[in-house]
Amino acid sequence: MTRDGAVARRRFLRFMAASPLAAWAARANGLPPLLGSLQQADAVIASLDQALNVLDFEAAAKQKLPPAHFGYLATGTDDDATVRANRDAFGRYQLRVRRLVDVGKVDTSVTIFGVTYDTPIVLAPVSSQKAFHAEGELAVARAARAKRHLQILSTVSSTAVEPVNEARGEPVWYQLYPTDHWTITEALIERAEKAGCPVLVLTVDNVDNNRETVERYKRQDTRECKVCHTLPWDRSQLARPMFSGLDVSKATRLTPHVWSWDFVSRIKDRTRMKLVLKGLVTREDAQMAVDRGVDGIIVSNHGGRAEDSQRGSIECLREVLEGAGGKVPVLIDSGFRRGTDVFKALALGATAVCIGRPYVWGLAAFGQPGVEKVLDILGRELVLVMRQAGTPAISRVGSDYVVDRGRW
Repeated sequence: MTRDGAVARRRFLRFMAASPLAAWAARANGLPPLLGSLQQADAVIASLDQALNVLDFEAAAKQKLPPAHFGYLATGTDDDATVRANRDAFGRYQLRVRRLVDVGKVDTSVTIFGVTYDTPIVLAPVSSQKAFHAEGELAVARAARAKRHLQILSTVSSTAVEPVNEARGEPVWYQLYPTDHWTITEALIERAEKAGCPVLVLTVDNVDNNRETVERYKRQDTRECKVCHTLPWDRSQLARPMFSGLDVSKATRLTPHVWSWDFVSRIKDRTRMKLVLKGLVTREDAQMAVDRGVDGIIVSNHGGRAEDSQRGSIECLREVLEGAGGKVPVLIDSGFRRGTDVFKALALGATAVCIGRPYVWGLAAFGQPGVEKVLDILGRELVLVMRQAGTPAISRVGSDYVVDRGRW
């Protein structure tokens, strides 16, 4: 194909991508919008300065990673409908902007548990980050330190909490996956406390799921995975650094019978750390959490990996806030890709917003500088929409700045 022909083809595809019919057909067949596909296929960024938004890093990460590793990062459950719902749900909310407000200075700081952070954008826990870059969680911690973001570390991190805290310059929040052996769970809590972590984030949504996308990507991977993965997946997670020195020979991670409100109370009684539940999506569970003395909530469907509810996490936010009754901070994750997404969640009442896949795309593509660039872009976009809406501080971002089309 000639150069002129290639240019003409790209223009035609962009024209088709803008068609409502094309978007409808993509959704009807369970596919991403064509415009998103073009963004990834037309040109993969080769340097940080080429990135226009955080979605540019997804294609760059896909190019760098082995298929199975990218598939693990990309997968949802079943046919990934909830992954798509997380993104589509933002279209339900429109911004109601004000004019003639002095926004020469914009304050994006938020306070959580008495600590003030420069930004409401939090790095969510993502496991196995050395699968995406050799420096893994240490690169992310250094980026969080440089850009002054709160970081939450996964139990199944490929780096232990102590060196991550050192790299970040202060303790992270520690996310807990319990096992069916209380002594192991207790030891993980004790280690996080000893490391100075102020908050324990108990993930309660990841009970069981059917992750087909990662299985399909594995079939594209020509490597001999047993060279690196000498244990089955469920056993290898118990071999991560945080389980070092513990007898996990008979333990099982994420056993469904472990999950109960009594178990939440048991953890609450055992730790001096603040306890946050990650994965609540209903009013009833939020009320139960407050009744059990939980200190905070993260609204989450695990980025579409937990269940096939086909309900975006931001659509769950209002009822969780109603259930919490203003008694505890409510954070949210799953599907956030733009500063406008962050603004909408804050306007609906969220205390802060957690991101997962975007910063890992940056990590996979460019290491620590990639993570920093993702944070810079989202921060810049948030400031931009705050100025557009006439909100000089996060405290001014309220419900009167968002319209819920679903309530019409």
